[in-house]
Amino acid sequence: MIRVIIERQIAQEMERTYEEHARQALKNAIEIPGFVSGESLKDERDPNHRVILSSWRSAADWYRWQGSPERREMMARIRPMLETDERIVVLDYALPTGNL
Repeated sequence: MIRVIIERQIAQEMERTYEEHARQALKNAIEIPGFVSGESLKDERDPNHRVILSSWRSAADWYRWQGSPERREMMARIRPMLETDERIVVLDYALPTGNL
């Protein structure tokens, strides 16, 4: 399993619209092959800074979703609400799980 961190900076006055789109995107993600779980978090000090944490069965599943026409369409709707491009970090376990 891998984890993906997506950081987004929402433009002023776009929070509510962004949240509607992000909520729908998370609902859609449940149907994506390889998607395990996801959550959307808001920075305590900067409510326009959002962090999406998701878990995927494999990196291949994530990259398939990242390059899919469905995600491109979703991002076409969300991108105008962002001040900067989203930042994505794909993380794999450095140590085998269960050995800590």
